[in-house]
Amino acid sequence: MIFVYFVGTAGSGKSTLTHAFNEWCHKNGYDTIAVNLDPGVKRIPYSPEIDIREWISLEEVMKEYNLGPNGAQIVCADMLALNVKEIEERINEYKADYILLDTPGQLELFVFRSAGKIIIDSLGKEKSLLAFLIDPSLATTPTNFASQLMLSATTQFRLGIPLVNILTKVDMVDENMLNLILEWGKNPDRLLDDLMKSSTLYSQMSEGIMQIIKEMEAHTSLIPISSQTWEGMEDLYASVQNIFYGGEDLERK
Repeated sequence: MIFVYFVGTAGSGKSTLTHAFNEWCHKNGYDTIAVNLDPGVKRIPYSPEIDIREWISLEEVMKEYNLGPNGAQIVCADMLALNVKEIEERINEYKADYILLDTPGQLELFVFRSAGKIIIDSLGKEKSLLAFLIDPSLATTPTNFASQLMLSATTQFRLGIPLVNILTKVDMVDENMLNLILEWGKNPDRLLDDLMKSSTLYSQMSEGIMQIIKEMEAHTSLIPISSQTWEGMEDLYASVQNIFYGGEDLERK
């Protein structure tokens, strides 16, 4: 049983990709289930087998604690950890090979508070993977792209499990811009050169950031994915296989 956590900034396409990858897996004969871990989401494009909203309601938390939406989101995120045993029991009922977990819309609620780490540790750190989604609209300049890589590196540092970087919504990006972003992902020297050109005032900082990215091995080739056309789904599945099974297909042993 492998746990794939879809994480990323708000609007990066976590729920949409969870749905699309789940559908792709089913079509190709792989046994997966989808889990919604966002107590505050109102609509999601799939019917999760397990939904944290069965136990936690954002609106009820707002009323009970007299909080606004932001404060209630924080309380709900912390309450996730209190329901981890119920989540684990429900997951075990399905006996699926792959568990796809759609994390809260605000990245910080899962990554920078204790709930994310507690959930990962409880369900099984050794069999967990982070799929970090990068919205191309937030990566159109060298500075923005490097910032996304730093956020990815910080996410892996906080949660301590393998991570793959995914460039989402590639069907909505200008081809030249897409090729440039992918080049930055493959060629750190090109990214550093472009960083130096765009922010000479902070050249020392740019060099330092790139050194951190390289040392943390956060600078990896991106997996370009479209949830609409399913482009890249096979590459994502192959990455999971390579990390946990050395490329051997679990379904075809």
